[in-house]
Formats: sequence, C-alpha cells, structure tokens
Amino acid sequence: MIHRNARLFWLAILVLLPLAVVRAQTPQQIVQQVVDIERAENRNDHSQWIYLDHSVKPKAQLLQWVATTPHGNVDRVLVKDGHELPDPAQQDLIQKFLHDPHAQNKQIAENAHDYQQVDDLLRLLPDGFIWVVVRTTPEETTLHFVPNPNFRPPTREARVFAAATGELVTDNRQHRIRSVHGHLLHDVTFGGGLLGRLKQGGSFAIEQQQVAPSLWQLTLIHIHLDGSALLFKSISFQEDEDRSRFTQQSNGATLDQAAITVMHQPGSAQQQNASR
Repeated sequence: MIHRNARLFWLAILVLLPLAVVRAQTPQQIVQQVVDIERAENRNDHSQWIYLDHSVKPKAQLLQWVATTPHGNVDRVLVKDGHELPDPAQQDLIQKFLHDPHAQNKQIAENAHDYQQVDDLLRLLPDGFIWVVVRTTPEETTLHFVPNPNFRPPTREARVFAAATGELVTDNRQHRIRSVHGHLLHDVTFGGGLLGRLKQGGSFAIEQQQVAPSLWQLTLIHIHLDGSALLFKSISFQEDEDRSRFTQQSNGATLDQAAITVMHQPGSAQQQNASR
C-alpha cells in the first residue's frame, strides 16, 4: 500500500509539473519562451515533407500535393478552380517547373521572404502586446492579447499585426504555438489613409500541429482583411489554406526525386472526398 501511494504521489507530481511551471512564469515570460523556441526550431528544422494543400482565394482555388526540398517545392496540382487536372496535365506543370531555373529561384526567394516575415512578427509578440493567461491545463495555456500602447511597430506589416487582439494557445510540454486567432481592433491607415486602409474587424488565424516527434508544421492559415489602397481603390486579402496528410521524406531530396515521389500520391477524386 505504501509503495502504491508513493507511485501515485510521483505520478501526480509528473502530471502537474508542467502546470506548476507555467504558473510560476509571468504571461510575458511564457510568450518569450515560446517565441525563442519557435524561432530556434524554424532555423534548425531542415525536415522535408509531402503534404496535401487546399487553398481558397477569391479568384483561385487549388488542391495539390506539395513536396518540399532544399531547392524548392514541387507541386502536383490535382484541382484548379473547380476543374480536375488529368495526370498528363499535372506532369506537364511539374516538368515546366523542373526546367525553369527562374521559377525555382523565384520560389526560393519567396519562401525566404515568408520565413523572414514570420520571424520578424514572432519577435514582436512579447513586447508588442499585453498578455493575460485566461486558461491553463497540463497540456496547454491560452493567453489573451491586446496591443501594447507603448509599442512602436517598425514596419507596415507590424502595424497591422500590432492593431490586433485575440488569443494564443501554447503547448506546455514542448513550448510551441498551437494556434493564434485575432481580429483588428480599429482601422489601420497608411499615409493618412491615402496610401491604404485596412478596416476594423478583419480577422486572421493560424494553427500548427506536431506531425512527427518534436516536429511541427503549419496546418491552417485563414486571413480575411478588407480595405482600400491608393486613393480608396478597394482591396481584399482573403485566403483560407489547410494543410494535411504530412509524410516525412528523406533529407536532401532533389527536385527530380520529389517530382517522382509526388506523382505516387493518391489522385484527385479520392483526395477531394478525403479533404472534406
């Protein structure tokens, strides 16, 4: 009986330890720790994946397999704007990309730019907002954020981001971001409103999941922002992207190897049903 009680005691300690650690930190310390780990993992994670990507924009819809490599991504487009592409058309698009160094370099540059933007925005989180813990469990912590009135955003992107309020959910065991959901508290103007304006109420959401031991990937992106630019011309940033079916690939794959592998994935009709 004594041994059994001892085991139960230590089990309780192990279960409650992450919760106790979280409570010992201030909200800003929790966010700073998560940001530091996210940035480090983003720099050091060179894993390669195949995943199913479903992207919906006002004038473009895509369902495609994506194979990542150090030299760019190979996309196998299954459905474009509601029309299924037959295998020969899918192959043609892939071969066109494989023989177009300009397109490859452009994609690599765009990926690097996106990475830098994410890193820049991550660095803003601890000081750009005022944080309050609203829910805590042994597995996750939910924090509410509002703009810090003393913070001065350094870029246009940061100005939009720093005008938001919402919630951030962290994983307590690996100290990773599970999700961020927010909306704009007020209009964001550029050049006094003449160069651009994003309207109050615009929303955004991102989610990521662990797809392999200690490896996390972005699984959802929702952006819904409306406004005007250049003397009130209407603009809209609308995108819903869901990523699923992650399968890790061997590191160092070439574009040609990725092209072969991505064509071995299931075809469009089956995946349309599976992705609903």
